[in-house]
Amino acid sequence: MSVETENAAARTPWHLWVVGGVSLLWNAVGAFDYLMTQSRAEWYMAEFTPEQLEYFYAFPAWADAGWAFGVWGAFFGSVALLLRRSWAVWLFGLSILGLIVTSIYNFVLTNGAELMGGGIGVWIFSGLIWLITIALFFYARRMAAKGVLR
Repeated sequence: MSVETENAAARTPWHLWVVGGVSLLWNAVGAFDYLMTQSRAEWYMAEFTPEQLEYFYAFPAWADAGWAFGVWGAFFGSVALLLRRSWAVWLFGLSILGLIVTSIYNFVLTNGAELMGGGIGVWIFSGLIWLITIALFFYARRMAAKGVLR
């Protein structure tokens, strides 16, 4: 192991591994949901009502693109965080942009919240997604500023 590698490993805080690992698991769930929905996996989509299926399958291309950027930006942002790469910041930023597009479609332009059961649970879960996504962006930005991410 070179001196440079040892110094880099020594200055990597323990919490980066925790945040990176937990965020990768969290974002893998979102990626799995996206893949199952986009591939229309019967066993997965069987949990939804006919109205919900119609809603998912009618997403315009721009809303699908926003969802994809949101999901994959977050997933690969977590991978980049674990690899200690500074492009994690940009990937999490891309994820925020995707989340903005998806949220506008789901909550402003359509009745997505109502179709997903309405109620406070939909809003709490959506708020949690926003909170985690923004927190990961700022966490990655801080780690990059400290030189932990290269």
